[in-house]
Amino acid sequence: MKIHKIAALGAVAALALTACSTDGGSSDKPTTAAPKPTAPASERSITFWVAGTDTNDDMRKWLADTFKEKTGGATLKIEQIEWSELVPRLQTALPNAEQTPDLVEIGNTQAPTFTSVGAFSDLTALLPDLGGDKVGPKSFVEAGSYDGKLYAVPYYWGSRYVFYNTEVFEKEGVKVPTTLAELNEAAKKLTTDDRSGLWLPGQDWRNGLFWLFANGGEIAKVDGGKWVGALSSPESQKALAQVQDIFTNGTHAPKDGLDEEPWVPFNEGDSAMFVAPGWARWSVKEDVKFAPFAVPGVEAGTYAAGLAGGSNLAISAKSANQDLATELLKIIYSEEFQTQLAKNGMGPAVSEFNSLMGDDAFAKAAIASAENSKLTPGSPGWASVEAAKLMEETFGKIAAGGDIVAIAKDADARLGEMLN
Repeated sequence: MKIHKIAALGAVAALALTACSTDGGSSDKPTTAAPKPTAPASERSITFWVAGTDTNDDMRKWLADTFKEKTGGATLKIEQIEWSELVPRLQTALPNAEQTPDLVEIGNTQAPTFTSVGAFSDLTALLPDLGGDKVGPKSFVEAGSYDGKLYAVPYYWGSRYVFYNTEVFEKEGVKVPTTLAELNEAAKKLTTDDRSGLWLPGQDWRNGLFWLFANGGEIAKVDGGKWVGALSSPESQKALAQVQDIFTNGTHAPKDGLDEEPWVPFNEGDSAMFVAPGWARWSVKEDVKFAPFAVPGVEAGTYAAGLAGGSNLAISAKSANQDLATELLKIIYSEEFQTQLAKNGMGPAVSEFNSLMGDDAFAKAAIASAENSKLTPGSPGWASVEAAKLMEETFGKIAAGGDIVAIAKDADARLGEMLN
């Protein structure tokens, strides 16, 4: 499971114009209602777009077979769309009733771009049937909501936590950190001339957000009805100073490096710790003795909020098969399929099934991290921020030793322009 990156969204405005009303009414309503189905379910089919390979073949077959059984013979067609192609394909297909998929998987940080333009159906009334307040993580529900209504529900989550070399910790007399300050000190203490205490590349803003959120900082916030950058706040400045200290004294990772394959230096003994989604455990070599822990918060016994990876699900507002797409959502939220998600290492969308992920240290770290997860600002303009690589640039400048106050001031101004 990966934190899925938003592709450049140069045609978002075009989607908004084609998907939404232009008659002076509410901008979150489709121009025309989806056509009503006339054929019985046994003669109808729906299309489900899954992104990437996380929904494996066995899960896809189970969904298709169960869907046919539950609907009295309807056919489910599952099409795999690569993540790099997903947003452009949705921009083209969602406004067109003849081309649109019925149900779509979409990255959690991509959801606000589409919920805000009326591309998805309102699922607010369906939430109690799916699990009510047990549906989560809450940050995914927030990402799928717009103007008080829910348009995209969680599919699965993959939280980030720390992987550490147990032999190095024991040899150096370092205990597992229970506070963020202890983690900062461990990173610096474990750093030698040829080993990083913590592998943290300069442009790795996603993992840098643990420090930002733990200290009460934010990327941006709504003030007076508009988004404003928040990296200049005292809380954010404190966090960014801590991150810069690690960039300087706790890692040898490239100052212009990205958060790509951090287990490689870990496997080679070049780092004592790295932060990554839970699926990274399968990339650590068998001869490396390691264990996990959730990123701790400022106070002992708490956990830092981090950026969770994963997906949401939404029904196209133009789908002619609203009833069947709704039935598919209910099947996905059934105990049987939620169990399959958990057994395949994908965090279930209904919290009561989290225990199915296991009770080992990895499962506990994943659940603790997910329960405290946050996402990027829920503005449709966030796509522009990612496309411009503003956060990579900002953290890269901090890693290079730049003035944090000036860097944050510049970033805040640009965030305000892009998010509104």
